[in-house]
Amino acid sequence: MNKLILSLFMLFTVIAFAQEKKDWEKIKSLKVAFITEKLSLSSKEAQEFWPVYNAYESKRYALRKREHSEIRNKIKDVESLSEKESAQLLKQHLQLEEEEEELDKEFLKEVSSVISSKKTLLLLRSEEDFKRQLIKQYHHNKGGR
Repeated sequence: MNKLILSLFMLFTVIAFAQEKKDWEKIKSLKVAFITEKLSLSSKEAQEFWPVYNAYESKRYALRKREHSEIRNKIKDVESLSEKESAQLLKQHLQLEEEEEELDKEFLKEVSSVISSKKTLLLLRSEEDFKRQLIKQYHHNKGGR
């Protein structure tokens, strides 16, 4: 689960930095439509689900942004880091991983109280399917240029 969400988030982060904000909003809209369709959310379920999902995505984004600023930029120059600095950076990385894992657990508990367990599992699969389609479309468009 953690790897799936991490992969999805990283993909969206890369796309967000690589494309204009307008394209990012389009991708988010497509994702919402894709997930809504795959989960067959009723209007009542959608009203309860999307605020939970959007809050989770925002928290996830904040964690990834923090990781990028606190860790990834420093790892680029790993050769210049002392052993002490490297140990501290590794400790920070592990702490962020734990925070992400806890966020994922909290999200799954919360979302499964809003939609059924079956739809929660469908959500996980749908996110992976959406990611695959997005990558496939990206490669198709890149090859066509």
